[in-house]
Amino acid sequence: MPVNVLVAFDGSPLSERALTYAIETFPDASITSMYVINPIDSVIDVEVGGLPVAEDWYENAKEEATRIHTTATNLATERNTELVTVTEVGKPARAILGYADDHGIDQIVMGSHGRSGVDRALLGSVAETVTRRARIPVTIIS
Repeated sequence: MPVNVLVAFDGSPLSERALTYAIETFPDASITSMYVINPIDSVIDVEVGGLPVAEDWYENAKEEATRIHTTATNLATERNTELVTVTEVGKPARAILGYADDHGIDQIVMGSHGRSGVDRALLGSVAETVTRRARIPVTIIS
């Protein structure tokens, strides 16, 4: 059984299912929930939605990360599980894999997709990239 489990958590219903799965399947493991701030998102917002890039995009992204971590922590607390939350900045797949390598993670759990539509077409599948490049087992929840 894994000792250190990393759950990619973006607040989507599939990431909530992934966190629930990790808690129920690996009850004795240390579970870390990770949210990745992707700077590319602000560029995509401009290109796709015509939205202006706020000068304080990073502050807004950190506030979003805090909201998402609160959701994950509440979900874990409801299941009597202690949860470590981390925020990384960068490309999501690279951040997930790098954190797993650097922190002794021996299992990754994530939803099959957090994005849809144009975002997914432009960025590709994070879950697919993590699955292909990980040196440890990856469980994909769909």
